[in-house]
Amino acid sequence: MSWINRVRNAIPFIAKRETPDNLWHKCPGCSQMIFVKEYEENQSVCPKCGHHGRIGPKVRFAQLFDDGRYRSIPNPKVADDPLKFRDSKKYTDRIKAARTATGEVDALLNAIGTIQGHRAVVGVQDFAFMGGSMGLGVGAAFVAGVRAAIEERAPYVIFTAAGGARMQEGILSLMQMPRTTVAIAELREAGLPYIVVMTDPTTGGVTASYAMLGDVQLAEPNALIGFAGQRVIENTIREKLPEGFQRAEYLLDHGMLDMVVERKDLPETLGRLIGYLCGDRLAA
Repeated sequence: MSWINRVRNAIPFIAKRETPDNLWHKCPGCSQMIFVKEYEENQSVCPKCGHHGRIGPKVRFAQLFDDGRYRSIPNPKVADDPLKFRDSKKYTDRIKAARTATGEVDALLNAIGTIQGHRAVVGVQDFAFMGGSMGLGVGAAFVAGVRAAIEERAPYVIFTAAGGARMQEGILSLMQMPRTTVAIAELREAGLPYIVVMTDPTTGGVTASYAMLGDVQLAEPNALIGFAGQRVIENTIREKLPEGFQRAEYLLDHGMLDMVVERKDLPETLGRLIGYLCGDRLAA
């Protein structure tokens, strides 16, 4: 044994403490390390750069509804694998994995409660569930949310977050675009508002259907919003796109959005909008 090893072995080292691996969150916007507790207390918004992180339906409902109180609306049951699709693994296995990871039935959940004293039905898409992709389950949940709003005589507010239609369901997923559009028409025939809040990211067939049909269009700061990807567009038109193209602020400047609202201000903003659009007739 060399003298270096003898000296090193003789030094009384302090045992390394086990540190939980979930104490810190690295911000995707500024790459700063933030205490998870601080990050969550700030509604999953970076306190340094203001980057709005992705959150799931249950967290969104708790932040949005008065006193965090709401009632979940069950999702209609649909066929899990209508086309018996398989790529590198079975589609049913992918669904099971997504359900286990998120604890949710599908990528869209609905709930009913009050926002600033106004009754509302709110739908939230979860990007963590197979990229928030739109399939039979999402289409059925959207229709169920709209019809619950009609039954309750309340507005329907949808928070979108999706990579587009679900490829494993083929044409059936694309048929959810006209299906959700018809549901919105039913809501309007009932004289009820439809409010869209686009979150990061909202793309593909969701953008081409119910995400762009709101009576009022809102978005969270710097949310990615578009149909095709930026590189696809650049390769098609053979031009370099402007800085910030497909981001919420760019769309606001070009008339595609009505407001860009920070997460902390959403309950007050939505409550005020519902009050303007509905008056006192929908107060809880």
